[in-house]
Amino acid sequence: MANEKQPTTIKKYANRRLYNTGTSAYVTLEDLAEMVKKGEDFEVFDAKTGEDITRSVLTQIIFEQEGKVGQAMLPVSFLRQLIRFYGDSMQALVPSYLEFTLDRLTSEQQKFRDQFTNALGGPLAEPTRQMFQSLDDQARKNMAMFRQALSMFNPFVPGAAAAGAPARAGEEGKEGKELDELRKQVGELQKRIDGLSSDRS
Repeated sequence: MANEKQPTTIKKYANRRLYNTGTSAYVTLEDLAEMVKKGEDFEVFDAKTGEDITRSVLTQIIFEQEGKVGQAMLPVSFLRQLIRFYGDSMQALVPSYLEFTLDRLTSEQQKFRDQFTNALGGPLAEPTRQMFQSLDDQARKNMAMFRQALSMFNPFVPGAAAAGAPARAGEEGKEGKELDELRKQVGELQKRIDGLSSDRS
């Protein structure tokens, strides 16, 4: 679309300074964090090579935010589990699941904000309990929706056969081995999803 606003280009120089080409001024990671919070999109490029380094800079911003007192948002257990996924056969599915979950949280955030405000405005016990119950319920819904989405794309997830996906068994040779490996991987993913869900029970 011709009227769609293009991301602001940020250049990173060898001295680690960041230059906002939109405002013609040097900026800090804190400035970029504020841009993200305001919904301003940007891309970061190495000034010398032209390489897109947006991902690494966004990771730096998260690192900076996590280091601030009272700002830490990522639980240690989550970070450990995330590290375990690197190099794992399920690694490719993790980004999609995280995006899916955050999209759902974003769409419901105003409801959670209202509940949090109500909790601060009166007796805390019951409103706070309701707020966290809502978060927990949303997490369970996310798990269920992700399982459903997964089953639509894979006939070996429990319940998919009922939706019309034909079961294939007894295949021989290379195709049979690949099929067994696929079943095994999907089974492992299902166990992990169930494990995440049971942890919240």
